[in-house]
Amino acid sequence: MDNRPRLFLTAAFLCGVLLTLGFKDFYPDLERRFRRRRVPINLVSGAGLDIDDRIDLEDRTRESSAKEYRDVEVAEGIAACVGNTPLFRVKSLSEETGCDILAKAEFLNGAGGSPKDRVALNMIKTAEEQGLLTPRSGDTIYEGTVGSTGISLATVCRARGYLAHICMPSDQATEKSDLLLKLGAVVDRVPPAPIIDPMHFVNRARSLAADHTADPKRPGRGYFADQFENQANWQAHYEGTGPEIFTQCGGKLDAFVAGAGTGGTIAGVARFLKSELPELRVVLADPQGSGLFNRVKNGVMFDTLEKEGTRRRSQVDSIIEGIGINRVTSNFEAGRELIDDAIKVSDDEAMAMARWLVEKDGIFTGGSSAVNCVATARLARQLGPGHRLVTILCDSGTRHLSKFWAQAGNIGGKADSRLDDIIGI
Repeated sequence: MDNRPRLFLTAAFLCGVLLTLGFKDFYPDLERRFRRRRVPINLVSGAGLDIDDRIDLEDRTRESSAKEYRDVEVAEGIAACVGNTPLFRVKSLSEETGCDILAKAEFLNGAGGSPKDRVALNMIKTAEEQGLLTPRSGDTIYEGTVGSTGISLATVCRARGYLAHICMPSDQATEKSDLLLKLGAVVDRVPPAPIIDPMHFVNRARSLAADHTADPKRPGRGYFADQFENQANWQAHYEGTGPEIFTQCGGKLDAFVAGAGTGGTIAGVARFLKSELPELRVVLADPQGSGLFNRVKNGVMFDTLEKEGTRRRSQVDSIIEGIGINRVTSNFEAGRELIDDAIKVSDDEAMAMARWLVEKDGIFTGGSSAVNCVATARLARQLGPGHRLVTILCDSGTRHLSKFWAQAGNIGGKADSRLDDIIGI
């Protein structure tokens, strides 16, 4: 048998072992020579280094990141979470109208979850500057409200060292008074009454504040916030909401639409935006039964539903809470001349819009926000495609379950609503 193949294999194996051992000793020198050829001579010599010098690299990115984190501002307390709310596109309304319909998400204010957070904070700050309130002195803030301002006041009061005493009509959604109690406020639910009645919720708050201040046995003073007449109301929106909208829109805006209760939001925003955009259209969204529509259109406060013998409620004959009124307030008058038009919205239209917003966009709001959206969509149809409109989403629908949403009903699996059926065009 020929053993030559075995000998060849054995010899090849031994040669491979010897080559491997030799290359192991030779490789470091080969690698050094290769790297010398790859390093640009001018870079090394320019750095004042010899070819064989060792260069150590340090990672400084962590130091830089830590410094950036240290520079991030942290909000100081819940009151610092008020304002700078997002502005977002309402996709369904924008697509249906061909306009850019944007909503200011005021329900995301960090204290009481409504635009009244801005008002409550500014009224308290202004009173402190005027020496009318002193934190943690026993001072109590009294206010007459249908709910949202009371919730904002109760929250901000606790944050700044005050107590809150809220008077509200007994026909408002019970969620609001329940929440006020959980926030530590004293709550008086009084029967609906005309503004001339001493027991009207606003008048009662005013008298309770005066009684507190006059009582030497009670600690601190009573301060009546007076949101309907307090100029700090519209000023909060002139200094905050208006500039935010202008900045978020990049200065490009054709119309602003909002409802009015005290009138502070529409007046303050209008005063700022009109100073920057003189051609801007400001339009009031008014629920049925309110007199503000006629105040804008005809200069008088009157609505056919408010005739003697037909009024069911003290404020407006509507299930909408928070907007609509039948008396002149100084806050509304602060911007009335800047309001170009008014759109009347029925309860049925508001409920249909509220269902639409859930059905199409997943947006769950209260009645006042739905009124705003009906008016905005109707105005968009009038202006035509290509315009940009902004409105306000005031608060969450969770505050309106027992009243507005109890009548609006459940959405179920419905997804076939038509916008023109809602806005009547």
